[in-house]
Amino acid sequence: MPHVPVRLSGGDAVVEYDLSGSGPGVVLVHGTATSRLQWEGLTSALNDRFTVVAPDYSGSGGTTDHGGPLTLADLSAEVLAAADHAGLGSFHLVGHSLGAAVATHLAGTSPDRVLSLALHAGWVRTTPRMAAEFLYWKEVLAADVALFARMLPLMAFGPRYWSSAPDNEALVRDLASMISPGALRQIDVDLSVDLASVLSSISAPTLVLASTHDRVIESAQQEALLAGIPTARYAEIDAGHGAPAEDPSGFIARIAGFLDELVLAR
Repeated sequence: MPHVPVRLSGGDAVVEYDLSGSGPGVVLVHGTATSRLQWEGLTSALNDRFTVVAPDYSGSGGTTDHGGPLTLADLSAEVLAAADHAGLGSFHLVGHSLGAAVATHLAGTSPDRVLSLALHAGWVRTTPRMAAEFLYWKEVLAADVALFARMLPLMAFGPRYWSSAPDNEALVRDLASMISPGALRQIDVDLSVDLASVLSSISAPTLVLASTHDRVIESAQQEALLAGIPTARYAEIDAGHGAPAEDPSGFIARIAGFLDELVLAR
């Protein structure tokens, strides 16, 4: 896999990323406690017509760093470094959850690089209620990874998942084996999100994609993104916070449709 060195606020990192396909660039930014593997389905749906870059940011996958505290600016720098290393002068940008916050920061601080922005389950500023939930995540994860994995479907999935008679025990086992070792450090970044100052600098066409049954991100956060980003439009998906896993085909259709519409319009 390609690797690129990056200087972060706390020291050095080496970012690992996947690179596939050809055509306009698309950079995919994963969420808390997962990795670039989150994007395998979307990558397969796009790389026949896009150059797809999917990095692991610090705490996930094959990326290594100094082991200390992280900031949203650090993760944004890692994503931009992967895009640079892949030869993308400009690119479309897609983020889920913490990845949406990272993508928003990048689009607001380097607006000349971003052709479009697709944000699923993003937010502007971590509220006291959200902070209470993130602190609970930290306590559970620090105590027992398996218990954290058991919490994830309850937190992340909506009625579509639970009405499908899922093998939830098998999923919990799979999740326990996939949780990124640096997830605690990533949750600290979740706690620190405050993007209010960068929203007005975003100039790229932006899709704010909300999940109807999201129990983590309040609807007011989507409204704040729409109000703060001059170029934003809104869409919903009938799922919970974990829509990319709960309804992968619906999620892929919405993101791919947004990107294809923009490319055809150019």
